[in-house]
Amino acid sequence: MMRQTSPFSIAGLAFLLLSFLPAQVELTPEEREKAVQELTGTRDYFRNAVAGLRDEQLDFKAGGDKWSIRQCMEHIALSEKMLFGWVSSVLAQPAEPAKKDSVKVTDEIVLKGVTDRSRKFQAPEMLQPAGKFPSAGAAADAFYSDRDKLIAFMKTTEMDMRNHFIQHPALGWIDTYQGILLLSAHTRRHTLQIEEVKADPRFPK
Repeated sequence: MMRQTSPFSIAGLAFLLLSFLPAQVELTPEEREKAVQELTGTRDYFRNAVAGLRDEQLDFKAGGDKWSIRQCMEHIALSEKMLFGWVSSVLAQPAEPAKKDSVKVTDEIVLKGVTDRSRKFQAPEMLQPAGKFPSAGAAADAFYSDRDKLIAFMKTTEMDMRNHFIQHPALGWIDTYQGILLLSAHTRRHTLQIEEVKADPRFPK
């Protein structure tokens, strides 16, 4: 005679199994709003900084090893796609809450540290400007398109961004929410670089 399994036993087993799974942690309304404001603000800052520039202004360099505004725009557009792709690939993997203690930086440190122009970093080769867009306008349009998609994502995502992690060469381990803040701060950093080029006394008027 086949022994019947009590439905209460099945329910109890299911509860026991679920208790060992990491809980899905959604962003708080404040975290979501902060990210959207950062992403929107740096997009608009970039848009205003490059509006109406002529070719001679886009190609002006303050020094032989300095980037032009056109090169900064290309770098920003390339980085937008690469960085969000990096975050997305990590979010597609299982959460790793055990890594949370490896994060040593706060959200504010990420925003301020990346924006700080007194600290110089070498961009990886794949993000070096090399004329990968047919025009500065095309680079800007690619950036706006990717940024608008990212803003829409941050407005609606239910993914556990605080328990997925990436390792940044300068900041160490950060969670993927901080990765989005990093992306926004990166845009601000290089828009500040654009403003520095425009402030050069030899910049074409």
